[in-house]
Amino acid sequence: MASSKKLRHGELAATLATFLKQTVPAGQRLLLGLSGGLDSRVLLHLLANLREDFDFDLAALHVNHGISPHAEAWQQFCLDVCKCYNIPCTAQRVNIPRDSDEGLEAAARTARYAVLLSETVDYVVLAHHQDDQAETLLLQLLRGAGVKGVAAMQRLAMRDQLSTSSKQPKPIGLLRPLLDISRSTLAAYAKEHQLKWIEDESNLDLSYGRNFLRHQLFPELELRYPACRSTLARSAAHLAEAAELLDEVARIDADLWVRQGRLDLAGLRPMSEPRAKNLLRHWLSIHLPSLPSTRRLQDICHQLLDARPEAMIAIPLAGGCVRRYRDEAWFESAGGVSGPGSLQWQGEDELLFCNGRLRFRQSTGGGISLGRLAGEALIIRLRKGGERLRLHPDGPSRSLKNLFQEAGVPAWQRVTQPLMFWRDELVAMPGIGVASAWQAAPGEAGLLVAWQPEV
Repeated sequence: MASSKKLRHGELAATLATFLKQTVPAGQRLLLGLSGGLDSRVLLHLLANLREDFDFDLAALHVNHGISPHAEAWQQFCLDVCKCYNIPCTAQRVNIPRDSDEGLEAAARTARYAVLLSETVDYVVLAHHQDDQAETLLLQLLRGAGVKGVAAMQRLAMRDQLSTSSKQPKPIGLLRPLLDISRSTLAAYAKEHQLKWIEDESNLDLSYGRNFLRHQLFPELELRYPACRSTLARSAAHLAEAAELLDEVARIDADLWVRQGRLDLAGLRPMSEPRAKNLLRHWLSIHLPSLPSTRRLQDICHQLLDARPEAMIAIPLAGGCVRRYRDEAWFESAGGVSGPGSLQWQGEDELLFCNGRLRFRQSTGGGISLGRLAGEALIIRLRKGGERLRLHPDGPSRSLKNLFQEAGVPAWQRVTQPLMFWRDELVAMPGIGVASAWQAAPGEAGLLVAWQPEV
């Protein structure tokens, strides 16, 4: 194998110190994903030595996959080594399905990231290095991935974190400070500082694609192309720039053609097929954790644009369904109708109902007359059939079907549309209107109700 430049202790520490100074503000909470292997063991040593010079809190988390017979010993090793540095360390066990469709490696990675990103910290620090970058690029190319799939891992990436207290997405930084460092450099550093680490026996199993590349393919490549790992990592960085440009174009197009979560197909039609698919991919990424394949994406695009205008388009996907209504693409989340069939409003500001959210706000001269309620609760329930609503004093009562059609409510959303009753009398339908006899008069206290269906 070709030798890479060996950094002395001060040089490697200085490289990390510069990165932290440019990236991490003072007073932040850093969580190291600690497997106990060479890479994370070196990063632990570096961070432990730098924490006194930088104002950050450092903790570690070991994810126990339970796959190896040595898993418990590895967990204890991580706890013990962190104790020596006086660094708080926790361990969390995850269950990895052996028959996962995504494969054992990918399933373990998904579970690991889910645990790390659920923690209440500012940054998660990972020990990916230059060799990982090159191997990932080659693996993705062999799988036929697109530009985003083969794009480089980033030294700093922002992810969403779900705060268990507020249940609101919170950005969390994903730091990979060793991405420009080769594994041989890390090994030399560990040897110089007499570090101990875990050797995972599965890293020698050539049935795993990454191990085959690492132990069989790359040694052969390096005989002919000694710098192949660094040049492949550089190519991955170029592809990351291309992916960022595609995202920027998609955001520009979305600003023009995505309204209230719906994609206007009139904007999609004149686009070139690559640009249309780029916008469609961006729109779907808002709703789905993982995107459909390139072939599936092309099929969705053709169905939305080429099917007859009157055709009822419903394209099932993992996590939901893409529908077409009045020349717009709608996304319907999976799960169908959920929640209670009826509720009572007793002064709350917000209620969850079926697959959506009701918000209540008091006003003057608008909405439902609070005086007519006479202190009784509003009943909220779904349609049973035959309901009618008179919106204007001099107008006829109208069927809900006609009112839905005029308001542009798609048929699949009508089954979860909440209706507001006083006793057995239909008072209002949020988003459609209030019965004329129940409308608050000028100067009278009223109740405005907004309905936000889940999309």
